[in-house]
This record gives sequence, C-alpha cells and structure tokens, in this order.
Amino acid sequence: MIAQKKEPAMTLHEILKQTPVVPVIVIHDENDAEPLARAIIEGGINVLEVTLRTHAAFIAIQKIAERIPEAIVGAGTVINPYQLRKARDAGAQFAVSPGLTTELLSAAREDQFPFLPGVASASEIMQALQFDFNIVKPFPAEILGSTKWIITHKAVFPHLSFFPSGGVTRDNMHHYLALESVIAVGGTWLTPHELIKRKDWAGITALVKETLAR
Repeated sequence: MIAQKKEPAMTLHEILKQTPVVPVIVIHDENDAEPLARAIIEGGINVLEVTLRTHAAFIAIQKIAERIPEAIVGAGTVINPYQLRKARDAGAQFAVSPGLTTELLSAAREDQFPFLPGVASASEIMQALQFDFNIVKPFPAEILGSTKWIITHKAVFPHLSFFPSGGVTRDNMHHYLALESVIAVGGTWLTPHELIKRKDWAGITALVKETLAR
C-alpha cells in the first residue's frame, strides 16, 4: 500500500541543519526498519537516509514514515524520476542521488521536492545551479579530494553549500564539518551491516551517541 502524497514539511536546508551527520542506511530486511530507526533516534539523530540498494528499501521508508513521526526519512541512491516519485509517495521527505541527470533535476524541481544531487565536477555543479539546487553532494568525497575539493569549488561558487558523502568516517568527519560551507555529512559507519544483522540496536545507539559526542 502506497502512502498518500503530501507536501514536504521542510526545505532541504532545514532538514540537513537538523544534524551534523546523516546515517546512510542499507536495509535488507524490512522488519529491521522500525527498530533501526528508533535506535538511531535514541542516539540523538532524527534524519535518516535509506538507500534504494535493496528490494526492502521502499517498504522500509514507508514503515519509518508511518510509524515514527519524529523521524525525517529520506531516500538515497535515487537515480531516476520514477524512484524519486515512488520514494516520495512512500513517505520520504527528501531524496539523495549519487549523481545528476537533467531528467532527475527537472522532476525534483517540478515536484518542489527536497533533492540533493551528487556532483563530481564544476560542470555538474553548474548544471545543478541551473535547476536552482544550491546544496550539492560531493561524491565520493574522499576520492574527489576531500576538503581541498570543497574549498576549491566554494571559491568559484560562493553561494553553494556541500553535503559530502563517500569515504567520510567518524575519524575524518571533523575536517569536513570544520568548513563553513559544509552543512552536514553522510556516513555509513553509524549503521554497520554486522550490527544490523545481529539486531544490535543498542550498539547502533551507542555508535550514534559516540559520533555526536565527538
């Protein structure tokens, strides 16, 4: 059953300002969605990115959206307009992509849906700006050149904000977050596969608390 379409409650900027770190989550079992989300929220983070890398992703988004109103759940690894709209209809409040296409940018703008496009070059940044998206995701951030890449492109595009993801860890996140242009970072270390597999929700809560304490 598809959740009823609703207008986004917040802008992308408002969503990402909720937390310095957004967990990037891969869910294989839809039954893990609710306890996993609750474990993250108990740790102190309420913005979650559920990647569309598994068959369970859409139903996981729907369960979190319906059962945990305090969660701000988004869809990650969105690569086409169909996925964007299916995620939105499942209850996602924002979407994240590893890259960008004109079709995806156009669909997000047309729907006025909070969307974070992935970029790896100045040309892609320019394309995102043409569609009025001024927050972008350098991906994969570490391979692109870490903070040096962001500093270089910020000088060229002074009104741009960045959400780096890809290679960001609890050990290097401080380098990114120290930059005024970085609104938040995305990381997979908060929800490691082994802890999810063991259903160690307390362990995930502890990881979230440790990350925020850092």
